[in-house]
Amino acid sequence: MTSPQIFRPGRVPRLEMSAEEVVHLLDILEAVGIDVWLDGGWGVDAVLETQSRPHDDLDLVVELGAVGALEALLARRGYRRVRGAAPMSFELTDDEGRQVDVHPVVFNESGDGIYRMESGEDWVYPAAGFAGLGYLAGRRVRCLTPEVQMLCHTGYEPHQASYDDVMALSRRFGIPVPKEYSLPPESYRPRTA
Repeated sequence: MTSPQIFRPGRVPRLEMSAEEVVHLLDILEAVGIDVWLDGGWGVDAVLETQSRPHDDLDLVVELGAVGALEALLARRGYRRVRGAAPMSFELTDDEGRQVDVHPVVFNESGDGIYRMESGEDWVYPAAGFAGLGYLAGRRVRCLTPEVQMLCHTGYEPHQASYDDVMALSRRFGIPVPKEYSLPPESYRPRTA
């Protein structure tokens, strides 16, 4: 089974998603009780407690039952759905080009988050992964744990940004590097989309 692929071939980078915008969106969502966890590049940077590179999107994991409220709240900030639909992942963008990728999950009795991928397969975010905490722009944020962040970087063809994320997680937390990342650094293509 492959992991939920953050990188999507053919996607064109949009306006950079700043740490301040991420924190602002988290504040809005948390103010009404919507729990979200950072995934992807911002999730990695949160556990590293520093921004390692620019990000053209924000990846959020959210419980499927909260998707409607999340969409309504972000619509007030100008974000509209442009691709996909729950129960699978979907993308929201605002008029400036900032993008939020939403990964809905259904929690099972063990606390695992079951995510339905575009292939129709289910991918499991382990329950322990939702205990992650990190910092962005001086604010404490919920994110997936470093171990689950690493797991999310497997099962697809790596690109330079994912390679950089994996190496940073490995150095900081002593997590073994997955086999997909065994090539020399110059072997990975730039993230062009």
